[in-house]
Amino acid sequence: MASHSLSSSILVTGPSRSGKSEWAEHLAQQTSNPVIYIATGQENAEDSDWQARLDQHRRRRPEHWQTLCVTQNLSSTLKEIAPPVCVLVDSLGGWVANCLELSESAWQCQQQELLQILTDCTFSIILVAEETGWGVIPAYPLGRLFRDRLGTLTRQVGSQCQRVYLVTGGYALDLSQWGERLPSKNRKFS
Repeated sequence: MASHSLSSSILVTGPSRSGKSEWAEHLAQQTSNPVIYIATGQENAEDSDWQARLDQHRRRRPEHWQTLCVTQNLSSTLKEIAPPVCVLVDSLGGWVANCLELSESAWQCQQQELLQILTDCTFSIILVAEETGWGVIPAYPLGRLFRDRLGTLTRQVGSQCQRVYLVTGGYALDLSQWGERLPSKNRKFS
């Protein structure tokens, strides 16, 4: 994989344990720019499995990467970053989960602000998103809200990114090369 440009945007998506974070880290390492890793997963000392997952991600990251822990203020954090740099956001699912208590209108504002930042971005950005909509529809309202918000956000982000990868079965598939972009007559997706 050749180094991507300073202002490229890449979405890496896939199911759990597919290697999407590893692929995103690989892409970030291909740049000649410093890397800022934005972690959206919140610490939870009472959940040892979750902590082990966070620790696994920490151990994999090169020590010279700057790490920022961002729970809700993703857009304002991105606004403060100046090139040349490569930003890796892992993950959009963590950010959506952290914002679930927002009203629908407040969430729409957050989402539109992020999409505008991606449009105006002057640095390289790689976003990781979980694919949650391939399984059973959650039986509880909060689960459906999470799935729907993340699915819509991932679709909107993917429509703006120059490259989109699906990581599954041990492979990273470049959907932007092999797939066809959906028509975008209306940027509001449901």
